[in-house]
Amino acid sequence: MPSPAAVLGRGIRRLLTASLGALAGIAVVAAPARADVGDVTEFPITTTADTLPAGLTTGPDGAVWFAAPGVGRIGRVTVEGKVTDFPTSGPDSFPLGITTGADQALWFTEGRANRIGRITTSGQLTEFPVPTADGFPAGIASAPDGALWFTEADGDRIGRITASGRITEYPVPTPSACPNSIAAGGDGALWFTELTGGKIGRIDGSGRITEFALPSASGFPDDIVTGPGGMWFTTSGSDSVDRIDSTGHVTGIALPGPDSSPSGITLGPDGQVWYADQAGRIGHVDTAGRITVFPVPGGADTVPFRIAAGPDHGVWFTGLLGNVVGRVQALPE
Repeated sequence: MPSPAAVLGRGIRRLLTASLGALAGIAVVAAPARADVGDVTEFPITTTADTLPAGLTTGPDGAVWFAAPGVGRIGRVTVEGKVTDFPTSGPDSFPLGITTGADQALWFTEGRANRIGRITTSGQLTEFPVPTADGFPAGIASAPDGALWFTEADGDRIGRITASGRITEYPVPTPSACPNSIAAGGDGALWFTELTGGKIGRIDGSGRITEFALPSASGFPDDIVTGPGGMWFTTSGSDSVDRIDSTGHVTGIALPGPDSSPSGITLGPDGQVWYADQAGRIGHVDTAGRITVFPVPGGADTVPFRIAAGPDHGVWFTGLLGNVVGRVQALPE
């Protein structure tokens, strides 16, 4: 049986071995003087080639920060599209998830290096080893208690790290669950996806875990975020955006197009749920369950992967194979 991390995100491990040469002609769109809702801009990552940009977050400095697992670096892009980056301890560290901590630093996971990283906005780096060997930390989220919580895809654990670097781990009940993404919920707990376990998990501040089994046709739960009425998550395989409430009831919303392959998900500045579709689209779901999609300039070759609310009126996404960070206008100017 393959390692759970081998199927992480229904793409990132697989796509690491994909040929990047065919993507040299990817299109990049200049930012319009006045953006309408749905306008998409892609900013090329000019600092380093083949970065495989993955997780991203809005930093305390008003820029968007992203993890670059292809080169072991942490990137920063301004709202004008200027890109800089900083090295981690090695090019093979595989930074994947990233978030802003309560200490106003950026915290990120390093899957292959099996560490949690912390970087200041000036680029000062600190790294903390994960106690479980080969745990492959993947997702990470800030919590109301001021700590950072993270998943271990191969270690089948949920970890908690304080600002001083103290780590506590909690085993996930389901074997080979491949806990993947994690997000703080409106109930004060952390919610996470189990990519190969077919469940959504909830962990409270004491470390108590509750798991909710998904319908058999739900596919592989990937990214997760808090939103209207509960936690929202993407599922590959069934190609839908789903919502789970506090009782574990799941409502699925099928995505348009037979080629849909949802990955990242976030709550936009407009209060709606937005998702990244690896088929080359960014979409949002309104409160009535209606879906609107916006094609990205680079199309499916870009592979929109993760998505986050930006510091402006937009949502930002990473183009995994396009070596770009993109922006979609979410609110009228």
